[in-house]
Amino acid sequence: MTRSSPRSAAAPRDAARDKGGGNVMALFVIASCQLMVVLDITIVNIALPHIQSALDFSTTSLSWVVNAYTLTFGGLLLLGGRAGDILGRRRVFIVGVLLFVVASLLGGLAQNSGQLLAARALQGVGGAIASPTSLALISTTFREGPERNRAFGVFAAVSAGGGAIGLLAGGMLVEWLNWRWVLFVNVPIGILIALAAPRWIKESERHPGRFDITGALTSTAGMVLLVYGFIRAAQDGWRDALTLASFGAAVVVLVVFVLVERRSRQPITPLHMFADRNRAGTYGIMLCLAAALFGMFFFLTLFVQNVLDFSPLRAGLAFLPVSAVIAVGAGLASRFLPVYGPKPFMVGGGVLAAAGLAWLTLTDVHSTYAGSVLGPMLVFGLGMGMEFVSLTLMALSNVRVRESGAASGLLNATQQVGGSLGLSILVTVYGTASSNEAAKQVPLFLRQANPAELTQFRRTGQLPSPWGDEVLAHGVSAAFVMAAVFAVLAALIAVLAIQVRPSDLERLQGGSAPEAAGEERTVSGEE
Repeated sequence: MTRSSPRSAAAPRDAARDKGGGNVMALFVIASCQLMVVLDITIVNIALPHIQSALDFSTTSLSWVVNAYTLTFGGLLLLGGRAGDILGRRRVFIVGVLLFVVASLLGGLAQNSGQLLAARALQGVGGAIASPTSLALISTTFREGPERNRAFGVFAAVSAGGGAIGLLAGGMLVEWLNWRWVLFVNVPIGILIALAAPRWIKESERHPGRFDITGALTSTAGMVLLVYGFIRAAQDGWRDALTLASFGAAVVVLVVFVLVERRSRQPITPLHMFADRNRAGTYGIMLCLAAALFGMFFFLTLFVQNVLDFSPLRAGLAFLPVSAVIAVGAGLASRFLPVYGPKPFMVGGGVLAAAGLAWLTLTDVHSTYAGSVLGPMLVFGLGMGMEFVSLTLMALSNVRVRESGAASGLLNATQQVGGSLGLSILVTVYGTASSNEAAKQVPLFLRQANPAELTQFRRTGQLPSPWGDEVLAHGVSAAFVMAAVFAVLAALIAVLAIQVRPSDLERLQGGSAPEAAGEERTVSGEE
């Protein structure tokens, strides 16, 4: 009797699994991982005051609780995507999830600031391994056409809405338990994902290759230096020697990175991907939109808690409508994108995001949540939902199968770097505007303050309410002006750079574009 090969024996099981809703479960596992990774960027924001008092952070060093995660996450995403291509995406996906779980446990148990920052950096490494692999798994798990478009829509909604969900979860955990649970919560979720992945996700084909360690190190170092330069500028000004040195070093290291990638036989960032007009435009749009997105969440969190006096839980609930509207926008784009193509949603999404941010520039100390915050957030969220679906699809369009991990990693890296750089720029704008406003408010405060308020001002250097609220509101309004500029730039890039051909629309509708003889199979083709 002839014994069947392991591959042939597995085929019926895979077919049965797909017929029984296996693809739905696979998408659930992938989306759960992406949600866990993305929301961890914001879930600690509401807990920061509690972390500061518990572990004796200074106000300046406290920002690194967020930056330690986002910088390692964004800096190593390219290497994480490459690892999935070479070692197998399901295998690398599980390793990244487990590393994230271990780092979360260590962070929750941290007894001093150094331990927490190390754990946050390790979380970023785990996220950098798992996140690009999860996006690439969608390309190899779901058939081209409506099925894959719907999967991209779910993934995009989770990616865009994870920030708001993180703020809500952070508020609940801090108010009902304590700050350590914003990290502990990842442990059971991550373990369940790691256990479910082997059952519901098929392993991808492995592509022999080498790891571009030099490229990974130079890209990470260059981005860290660049982000640090902006953060330093926000604190000490643009003429500060260390600020200028950081920017200079960033330029040198990033030039070295480009030279390394040009000469590498197997680069983590194939530079020829930027030769595609649509893909290069997609990365530019993501860079600008991420800057606006990070800024919106950061400054509105400050505004609703410090000016509107929301509790952590109420502040988290205030952002919940954004997640719902992002999901609506992503669903609309997924449904109609095969008919109209991605460009209208890229342009329209950027315009809506800019309109929402421009509306937010009108906020002041007399604003209310229902009257001045909710409406702009909904407009912004609808635009972002439309954008993320289109950007995700375009980033992986016409990419060679063996480079899909690198392409998805580059898209995610662009989001993280754009968010970090953009937020640093917005913080600089906020700092300048708030300092100018403080110079106007201090004389008013000194004329009207009582002895207790004067004593507190001399001790802390901070203006109390309502003078401090005026300063904060003015700085936040100025920051939203710059955020709106970022969104306008995204819309302009979509207008000028994105060109969708009839063959592209045919693929989006489930057809297949003609391929040149001998051309290597791409993600958008049959697999």
